[in-house]
Amino acid sequence: MGRPTLAVFKLASCDGCQLTLLDCEDELLPLADQVDIAHFPEATGATRPGPYDLTLVEGSVTTPEDAVRIREIRARSRHLVTIGACATAGGIQALRNFADVDEYARTVYARPDHIDTLATSTPVSAHVDVDFELRGCPVDRTQLLEVVTAHLVGRKPDVPRHSVCFTCKRRGLVCVTVAHGTPCLGPVTQAGCGALCPAYGRGCYGCFGPKTDPNLPVLIPLLRRDGMDERDTERFLRTFNAASFHEFHEGARS
Repeated sequence: MGRPTLAVFKLASCDGCQLTLLDCEDELLPLADQVDIAHFPEATGATRPGPYDLTLVEGSVTTPEDAVRIREIRARSRHLVTIGACATAGGIQALRNFADVDEYARTVYARPDHIDTLATSTPVSAHVDVDFELRGCPVDRTQLLEVVTAHLVGRKPDVPRHSVCFTCKRRGLVCVTVAHGTPCLGPVTQAGCGALCPAYGRGCYGCFGPKTDPNLPVLIPLLRRDGMDERDTERFLRTFNAASFHEFHEGARS
C-alpha cells in the first residue's frame, strides 16, 4: 500500500493559507516523506486526477465555475478539509453579500458584461459536505500541521474552540477593553492566533471567526459603551468573517 495522497486546491482567495503550509519549511520536509502530493499547483507542476486521501481547499465559492468545481473536488476526495476564513466563512469578499454585485462590477470593470460571478461569496460547506474546517486569516501553521498529522494517524484534530480571551488570560495580557476601553472581538472570536493583536495593545478583529455560541447580545452594549454606534459595530463585525458574524449579529438584534 502506497503513501496517502494529499491535494491542495484554491478557489477565490489570496493564497495566504497555502503559503502558510509552504512556510512550515523544516516541518514540511518530514511531512512530504509521509504523503504523496498529488495536486498542489503552488508547490509543484506535477498533478494526478485522484482520488485523494486528504484534500485541503482554500477560498470561497464566488463564481458558477467554482460551484461546479468544488463538487468535482468533493467527489474525488475521501476527506475534505477547508482552510482559512474564505473557505470556512466566505472571507472578506463576502461583503458582496450585503451589496449590489452588479453595481460593484460596473464600478470596477470597463466591460462588466465580461464578468461571470455569483451575487454572494459562500463557504465551501454551503455546497458540499466538509469533514473539518480550519479557521483563520490566514490559518495558523501549527494548527494546519496538526490537521494533516491527525489525518495521517487516524484521529480527530486537536484544535481549540475557546475564545481569544482565554488565550489572553493564559498569556497574562492586560485586557485592552477593561484597561483602555478599546473595542475588541476577543470574547466572541475563536482562538488560534495566539492573541496577536491584544498582545500589541490592539483589539481583536475576529480573524478566526465566531467561537461556538458567541454571546453578541452581551458584547454589543460594551462596544456601544466604548463609543461605537450601529454603523461602527456593523463595520467592525464585517471583516474577515463578515458572513459568519453577520448571522449572529442579526440574531442578537431579533
